[in-house]
Amino acid sequence: MSFFEDLAARIDRVNSVVSVGLDPDPDRLPDAVRDADLPRWAFNRRIIDATNEHAAAYKPNVAFYEDADGWRALRETVAYAHGKDVPVVLDAKRADIGNTARQYARLLDEADAITVNPYLGRDSLQPFLSRAEKGVFVLARTSNPGGGDVQDLELADGDRVFERVADLAADWNEHGNVGLVVGATAPAELQAVRDRVSGLPFLVPGVGAQGGDAEAAVEAGLADGVGLVNSSRGIIFAGEGEDRWAAAAGTAAKRLKRRLNAFR
Repeated sequence: MSFFEDLAARIDRVNSVVSVGLDPDPDRLPDAVRDADLPRWAFNRRIIDATNEHAAAYKPNVAFYEDADGWRALRETVAYAHGKDVPVVLDAKRADIGNTARQYARLLDEADAITVNPYLGRDSLQPFLSRAEKGVFVLARTSNPGGGDVQDLELADGDRVFERVADLAADWNEHGNVGLVVGATAPAELQAVRDRVSGLPFLVPGVGAQGGDAEAAVEAGLADGVGLVNSSRGIIFAGEGEDRWAAAAGTAAKRLKRRLNAFR
């Protein structure tokens, strides 16, 4: 099965489109895991145990794992999530040319999908796109405040950059494995992208700590019921400073699932 077929089955099984971002900031880890051999892995394991019944996918941001112990923690995290039958999207935003792109694409040996940066063009993404069984989420309109600095620029024909990226991504979808990253913090742009590419699933960040529009995230983000709405800090650090921090994460994931399902 392809990634999006697997994801559709997972969404149906748990009745959820919640993606839980596993971004274990070392400075925010609870005391209970700080003395573990791999604190980030110990933290993630507890979070997965608390949230997996509400999670359609997990999304580790690679930036939190780019050191020797971090890569070990990430591999353990991915394997554990797979043991719970939950797909994993690596938030890596990779792209490059030639041998470098092929090396970056090896990350897909570990996970089920990945986020990629389109600004080097199709050849930089081909090693990812050619993995037909893996998902490739192309950055289109991101959720950060400065996302519009480049992405909203108007081209000569009146299209904006993020709209052109969406069109290109649709053209690159020959294996049916391409989706888009479109943030919930820009609901008008989110709908504009959906109007252009009706068939591509979206990964929609920004609903949690960034305060994005949950209704827009669901109504524009899903294609035939398939898509992901991500929250990272709003779930994994929901109980920060509390003894029952893992339980608080589970409650936050359940609450977000119910909130999103109201619009499905």
